[in-house]
Amino acid sequence: MKYWLSLLFITLGLITQAQTTLNGELQVYPTGLIPGVRIENQISEKTLIHLRVGLNLFDHRDLGVQDEERGWGYGFTIGAARSLGSSRLSLGVRNDFWFNTVDWVRGVNNPSPLSGETSITVVQPTAELTYSIRTGSLHIRPSIAFGLEWNVRTEGQPTGEGPILLVGLIVGKN
Repeated sequence: MKYWLSLLFITLGLITQAQTTLNGELQVYPTGLIPGVRIENQISEKTLIHLRVGLNLFDHRDLGVQDEERGWGYGFTIGAARSLGSSRLSLGVRNDFWFNTVDWVRGVNNPSPLSGETSITVVQPTAELTYSIRTGSLHIRPSIAFGLEWNVRTEGQPTGEGPILLVGLIVGKN
């Protein structure tokens, strides 16, 4: 955990030494949502890097390993994106790190269902496509992303992981 926090603060320090943009970001996926704050730095005419901090709120329902999985966590994202030619599209790669707590139930229809709590650390590499809309100083970017949730540390019973599709919106001022 200390390693990740150090990396986060070093990256934040590098980004904030140059001109930055502060954005609100919301990503929604079939079993949850991720609100966050995203700091970006344009390092060339077509390339930017970003750091996000946020919350991951989810209800996997019966789509996870257990019959019910609900939880939340906090985390951060490090990523980069590049504009595609002269279009308003950008293609990026990012990696999320989530520190989640999952409350789960197994055997929901049994007279004595089992329940518990699992603590997981999730690494989520993702590819993201955004479309840029500028209106005055407001910058709006709808996004779609595809990646993989990978539980790299599990304390407790296993919980859901695997492919993930996210739809999002990034809003900031220039």
